[in-house]
Amino acid sequence: MSVAHFARMRNVASASVSLGTLGLLRLFGVSWSWGLAAGLGVYLGTRSWRYFCIAALTAKRDAYGLYVLLRVKMALWRHMRNGSNIPTIFAETVSLHPDKPALIYEATGEVWSFTQLDQISNSVAHWARGQGWASGDVVAIFMESRPLQVALWLGLAKVGVEAALINFNLRRDALLHCVGVSGSRGIVFGDELADAMSEVSSSFGQSMTRFCTGELSAEHLASLGAQALDPILASASRLPPNPSPSPKGFNDHLFYIYTSGTTGLPKAAIIVHSRYYRIAAFGYYAFGLRPDDIIYDCLPLYHSAGNIMGVGQCLINGLTVVVKRKFSASRFWEDCIKYNCTVVQYIGEICRYLLSQPMRPSESGHRVRLAIGNGLRPNVWEAFTERFAVAKIGEFYGATECNCSIANMDGKVGACGFNSRILPNIYPIRLVKVDEDTMELVRSSQGLCVPCRPGEPGLLVGRINQQDPLRRFDGYASQDATRKKIAQNVFKKNDSAYLSGDVLVMDELGYMYFRDRSGDTFRWRGENVSTTEVEGTLSGLLDQTDVAVYGVTVPGVEGKAGMAAIADGAGSFNCKTFLKEVQQALPPYARPVFLRISPQVDTTGTFKIQKTRLQREGFDPRLTTDQIYFLNSRAGQYQPVDEELYGALLDGRMSL
Repeated sequence: MSVAHFARMRNVASASVSLGTLGLLRLFGVSWSWGLAAGLGVYLGTRSWRYFCIAALTAKRDAYGLYVLLRVKMALWRHMRNGSNIPTIFAETVSLHPDKPALIYEATGEVWSFTQLDQISNSVAHWARGQGWASGDVVAIFMESRPLQVALWLGLAKVGVEAALINFNLRRDALLHCVGVSGSRGIVFGDELADAMSEVSSSFGQSMTRFCTGELSAEHLASLGAQALDPILASASRLPPNPSPSPKGFNDHLFYIYTSGTTGLPKAAIIVHSRYYRIAAFGYYAFGLRPDDIIYDCLPLYHSAGNIMGVGQCLINGLTVVVKRKFSASRFWEDCIKYNCTVVQYIGEICRYLLSQPMRPSESGHRVRLAIGNGLRPNVWEAFTERFAVAKIGEFYGATECNCSIANMDGKVGACGFNSRILPNIYPIRLVKVDEDTMELVRSSQGLCVPCRPGEPGLLVGRINQQDPLRRFDGYASQDATRKKIAQNVFKKNDSAYLSGDVLVMDELGYMYFRDRSGDTFRWRGENVSTTEVEGTLSGLLDQTDVAVYGVTVPGVEGKAGMAAIADGAGSFNCKTFLKEVQQALPPYARPVFLRISPQVDTTGTFKIQKTRLQREGFDPRLTTDQIYFLNSRAGQYQPVDEELYGALLDGRMSL
C-alpha cells in the first residue's frame, strides 16, 4: 500500500471506518454505532490519516489475530494452573476420541486409534522405567518417520524421560555430536539405519544402552551391541504407568529438536511442554483447522514442523494425521486421495518440487483445502494454488526455538505473517536495523536497538519474558549457544530479546516478508543482493530447478561476487539462453558472476538448500568436477573457468 494511495483514501474516510470496524463487529458483536465512534476516536486521537487508513484496512485481520492470541494465551495459563503437561493433555484427547484414527502409517496402511497410541506409549513408559531411567534422563531416537516414533517420545515423557530426536540423515561425526550433546543414556534406532549405527557404534561408551526396532538378525544386533525393542514392548504392560515422584510441569523439558546445521554442527534446541502446546494450538486456530480434518504429514518427525505443527494436531486437538515415511513428490497427491486428506504440510522447497512434477489426474482429484508450512517462495505461491486448486495457504514463520513466531492468517500472497500497526506492542516483536555485512545490531544514542520503518529490512527479534509461555526462550543444551541468541537493551533499558538470525521486511500494513537468513545477503557493486530473491528468480527461469545463490570473495575486489550453483541432472543447461533470460529478469548487480553446474544441489533433511560446502569451494575448478563458468562482461558471455582463467581472476588480470 503506497503513500499516494493513503492520500487518495481521504476521499473515502467514512467507507474506511466501516471496513475497519467490520472485523470487530463480526468477531465481538460490537454495534455499528460503537464501532464508528471507536474508529473516529482512533483518528482524532492520532490525527494521522495514514494511521486511520491502516487501521481501517487491517482491523479485521488484527482482530482475528488478537482472538487467536488470546485464545492460545488463556489455554496456556489454564494448563499451567492445572499442572498439565503434554501426556496429561493427550489423555484428555484419548477420552474424547478413543476409537478414532489417530495416526495412519502410509508405508503399511496401518491405522492406530487414539486408544492404541495411548496403550503403546504406556508400554514404552514401563520399558523405560525398567531400564532404570528417571525424570530428567535423555534417550536418543534415531529412525525414519513412523507412528512408533511418536509413541516412543510420548511414552518416555509419561515418566519424565526426555527424547533427543535425531535427524535420520546424519552420519559419523555429526551423529555422534548430536547424541553426545544431549547427554543421552540410551538410543533407539530403526533397522533401516543399522549401517549408520555400525559406523559410530564403537565410539559409544559401554553405558550407552542400544535398542533396535524392526527386523535385524541376532548376529547383526550383537555386532551393534543392541537389543530388539519390538518384543520387549509387545510384552510390556499397556496400563498407564504410576505417576512419577516429581512429574514434569508445563515449562519443563519435553524433548530436544536439532537445528539443521546449515552453517555448522546442529544445536539441540530445548522444547518444553508449553512450547509444544502453543505451536500446535497456534496452528490450529490461526489457520482454521477443523476437528474432522485429516492431515497429510510428509515431513520428518525429528523436525518441529512434522512433529509439533503436524502430529501436535493429533495429540492436542484430536485430528487424524497420515504419517509419510519419506516425502515423495510423485506420490503426494495419490496419497492425499487415498486417505481423504483435507490438509497438507510443506516446508522449504516441497511446493516447488511438486510443481516440477508432470501433470497427472490426481493433482485435481483431491479434497485438500489448506496447505500449512513455511518457506514457500512468493513466485511459487500462486502457481501452486492455481495448479493444484488448494484454496488457502497457511504460511508461518518461526524457528523451533524462537519466541517471535508469526503467521499469515488471511492469505496475503508472499507474506509469512504480520504484526499489528495499530497496536504493535500487543505482541512484542520487532524488526531492528543491523549492519548487513556483519549482522551487528545498530544502536541509538541511548544504546537501544533502532526499529525499522516499513520497507526497511531488519533482524526479527522477540522480547523475552520467562514467566510468559508465549515469550519464553528456553535455548539449547549448550549454554554458550543460548547466550549467543540473546541481546540486551533492545526494546528498552535492561530488557533482553531473542535474536532470530533472519532478515525480514515489513510493508506499510504490517505484513512481513522473509528476506534472508543472517549472512545470506551479500554486497556487490554497492548494492545488497538477497540470495533468497535471486534463487527464486533463477529457479523460476529454469522450471523450478534447485538453485543455490551465495557470495564469493575475489582477491582485490570489493564486496562479494554472486555465484549460483544450478542442478542440471539432464545435462541440458545452456549458458547463452540462461544469460539472455537473466539479463531480462535481474538488475546487473544481482546477476551471477559465476555459475556452478552440478548434477544436483545439496539440501538438508528439511528441504533447505545447503551452501556451506559450495561457499568454501568458491569458483576454484581444482576443487570440484562440476563445470564452473565466469561472466565475461566484455565478451558478453559465460565462459568456462579453467586453471588459467582462475589464476587470472586471482591476480587481477581479468576484470570483473
